[in-house]
Amino acid sequence: MSRVLPHPLLSLALALTWLLLNAPPTPGNVLLAVVVGLTVPAVMRALEPRPVRLRAPSAIARLLGVFVYDMVRSNIDVAQVILNPRSGERRTGFITVPLELREPAGLTVLAVILTATPGTLWVQYDSDTGCLLLHVLDFTEDSDWEARIKDRYERPLLAIFERTPA
Repeated sequence: MSRVLPHPLLSLALALTWLLLNAPPTPGNVLLAVVVGLTVPAVMRALEPRPVRLRAPSAIARLLGVFVYDMVRSNIDVAQVILNPRSGERRTGFITVPLELREPAGLTVLAVILTATPGTLWVQYDSDTGCLLLHVLDFTEDSDWEARIKDRYERPLLAIFERTPA
């Protein structure tokens, strides 16, 4: 029964929604409601993520602290850049960061961290090469963004999602 109806409440809700949106109910609409109610949840089974095993709870706490600190600091830095425009001095740029992290859940957390931190934006990830393309609002040549991302975020995420801490 679970193969036919993997999510019975979702099937029922989809069928009812179909009927409500396509009133009055005709035999064709009822048949389509049943088809939608049965096929959409079955297709969604393929989207269910695999279970994630978290390791190193202390690394989670440290990463959370680093993230909150970096977010507050970045908010202040971005506010200064916006409120105190220095014509010609500010330069945006793209950097490429080779990542060791391959776990999809870890990459998702890294994407959230980098995008939620003002001044940086996750642009693209190439799963073949493991390279991340990152946009930086206030780019300077002397700041080592690659080392910062790898040390502050990737290393803890590797410990949390992929291997024991080094």
